[in-house]
Amino acid sequence: MTKKGSILYIPHGGGPLPLMGDPGHKVMNEFLTAFPKDRPRPEAIVVISAHWEKDIPVATAHPTPELIYDYYGFPLETYEIKYPAPGHPELARKAVELFQQAGLKAKTDDRRGFDHGLFIPLGLMFPDAEIPCIQISLCADLDATAHLKMGEALSSLTEENVLVLGSGFSFHNMRGFGRAGSPDPGEDKDKENQAFQDWLLTTCTGENTSPEARKEALIRWEQAPGARHCHPREEHLLPLMVCAGAAGYQKARAVFDATIMDRRALALLWEATP
Repeated sequence: MTKKGSILYIPHGGGPLPLMGDPGHKVMNEFLTAFPKDRPRPEAIVVISAHWEKDIPVATAHPTPELIYDYYGFPLETYEIKYPAPGHPELARKAVELFQQAGLKAKTDDRRGFDHGLFIPLGLMFPDAEIPCIQISLCADLDATAHLKMGEALSSLTEENVLVLGSGFSFHNMRGFGRAGSPDPGEDKDKENQAFQDWLLTTCTGENTSPEARKEALIRWEQAPGARHCHPREEHLLPLMVCAGAAGYQKARAVFDATIMDRRALALLWEATP
């Protein structure tokens, strides 16, 4: 069977700032807006968001999900953003079945809406909000191996015209933003940011890395240079783990490598192949 789907890990930026004209998100916005052009339009989108954690994987199954404005202290208009994309209960049930077939406990949630890990980037990528979407939660234990296994369970979705979207941020240290160029060499965290992004690129896009070695490296991601500076808490990295597992640990392609809010960040694409 020819695979028609694709798998993409992206940065979704800081809260609603991408939709507020924030200059620190300009290049990210340009990338997300341009990415779908000249590409097959997916029939459905599965989003693994950094902003939803449950004890076991949970998939949204509401047919018309509301939005969850899970950010704080922004102007009133950011709590009036609309993204009326339909849900896809059938796809949610299929995702849960795939998890269960892989030996993972999982369930659907027919009440939860879409958080900003979905509606911010998709508002830029697919502003018509017509493509059915579901969200899948992270596991609250934040275990890398568990999220790789989640991705492995979802790999057959790429046999359909489905976009699997890992929505996170390859740098996510809230205290680290704004520290680039610190006059104190001991506080020059930019070097750690660069080191970790380079490690991610080498691990995920390296020509000479086997799938087995790639999986092992991702399991041991904490040993990478700058890892815990870039991710004091790894919820924004784990959507990448799900993507890598869904892609069978094949080589990714870097489709974005630029600065967001003064920190380097990546987007990675795995193209489905026959």
